[in-house]
Amino acid sequence: MNRSHQIVGILLSAGRGRRFDASGTQNKLLQILPDGVSVLAKSAAILSSALPVCVVAREVVPEFISECVACEIVQCIAADQGMAASLVCGLQHAATAAGWVIALADMPFVKETTVQSLITALQQGADIAVPTYNGRRGNPVGFSRHHLARLLQLQGDQGARSLLREFPVVEVRVNDIGILLDIDTVSDLPQS
Repeated sequence: MNRSHQIVGILLSAGRGRRFDASGTQNKLLQILPDGVSVLAKSAAILSSALPVCVVAREVVPEFISECVACEIVQCIAADQGMAASLVCGLQHAATAAGWVIALADMPFVKETTVQSLITALQQGADIAVPTYNGRRGNPVGFSRHHLARLLQLQGDQGARSLLREFPVVEVRVNDIGILLDIDTVSDLPQS
């Protein structure tokens, strides 16, 4: 992915989803939402509406390829080491970008306008941009190149939370409860 001077979306989809299905037989990202689209396809479409997107997956399987047609899929063989391993994998793949909007594939309710607001904040000079809804921070999160070296050193399952505590963050107020809603369990899936 040669996207120098562009902001790139990184969609993290390499988790095991054990809270959704401890047996591992049902992939929460392939569950169908009431609009007939899978959780993964919806999350990928939202992000790719505004950015070139790199989907970080545990395995590059046909189901993921068909769900993310407008995206580049990258396999993270170190996914079991935690969310940071997936994030680092995506960043290494899109390392020439001017910045990144990092999204979670189990959050299909984020509005496209929220993604655009984060892009705008990065373009206007924010090094870290986080959406807020009613005073609560959510996802996705935008990072400029300024933090690339720090992001590449992350380890474990906390992702980039430590950077949000250590460095100035531009909070972008949005009218989007989707930044707080993820699908962790079967009961999180909306009913049609």
